[in-house]
Amino acid sequence: MAVGVQQAIVVGAGVSGLTSALCLAEAGWSVRVWTAAMPQQTTSAVAGAVWGPSAIEPVAKTLAWTERSLHEFRNLAKDPDTGVRLAPALSVAESPADGGMPPGVELIPDLRPADAADLPEGFRVGFRATMPMIDMPQYLDYLTKRLAAAGSEIELHPVRSLAEAADAAPMVINCTGLGARELAGDDTMRPRFGQHVVLTNPGLEQLFIELANPSEWTCYFPHPQRVVCGGISIPDRWDTTPDPEVTDRILQDCRRIEPRLTEAAVIETITGLRPDRPSVRVAAEQLGRARCIHNYGHGGDGVTLSWGCAREVARIANGDQ
Repeated sequence: MAVGVQQAIVVGAGVSGLTSALCLAEAGWSVRVWTAAMPQQTTSAVAGAVWGPSAIEPVAKTLAWTERSLHEFRNLAKDPDTGVRLAPALSVAESPADGGMPPGVELIPDLRPADAADLPEGFRVGFRATMPMIDMPQYLDYLTKRLAAAGSEIELHPVRSLAEAADAAPMVINCTGLGARELAGDDTMRPRFGQHVVLTNPGLEQLFIELANPSEWTCYFPHPQRVVCGGISIPDRWDTTPDPEVTDRILQDCRRIEPRLTEAAVIETITGLRPDRPSVRVAAEQLGRARCIHNYGHGGDGVTLSWGCAREVARIANGDQ
């Protein structure tokens, strides 16, 4: 690390860790990323992934972070090398939402009702929009290269405690996701198992999301070379072994909605553990002689919240009010 420059260690190299490191490095900090898994082996690599608001605690802050991320993703979509593009989206539901529209829908670009004729069979309500969609393997490579250009490096360096990082730098950023259960002593952290089936892309452009119960729904996200199909969320399951029955349900549901997927070849089945928590934690505390800023607990919204939370981390680190 450079002498006389503010020094930080970011623990974790998923999307939260990389964006936090970038925001600090591009603000002049000397940053090292310590991680137990390189970016392509993190949970972030198996995300769908699409930006979209959801009302998770603390709602006022998470919606502000979501809006900030939207601004960043819109800019990133101007560069095809980022893996980010603004995609047409169709979201559907079997019936109108009780109590009106949820918080944050006003952030969704180009949101408008879908024509009834465009809705798949079985759905009575639908909306069209334009939403940032992120091809995560390409995007993680982009973030890694951008971080290197900012003078920072990613080190395969598992830590047994955050104190280990605090001994090496006066600022520690904890972006360890589920690892925070042990490293930060946070027993509110729990896994939510997710599984996607990746297919070849037969020419799809529009993403599809079913607005259903939080445990199982139909969705597909078409990237240039592949379509990521889902989805499922099983709480408190640590086993990441793919479930063949879930694979079959995902394929059946997605192919029913989009018949062109029937001829698409299965590339792989991917799984991951979403880092669930009752509320997102972005907060600072003293860690011996060092200061630690926590940035974890994003659940299935890590990509959506990534830039907003990372900018908040940098604001706290720089002492801005």
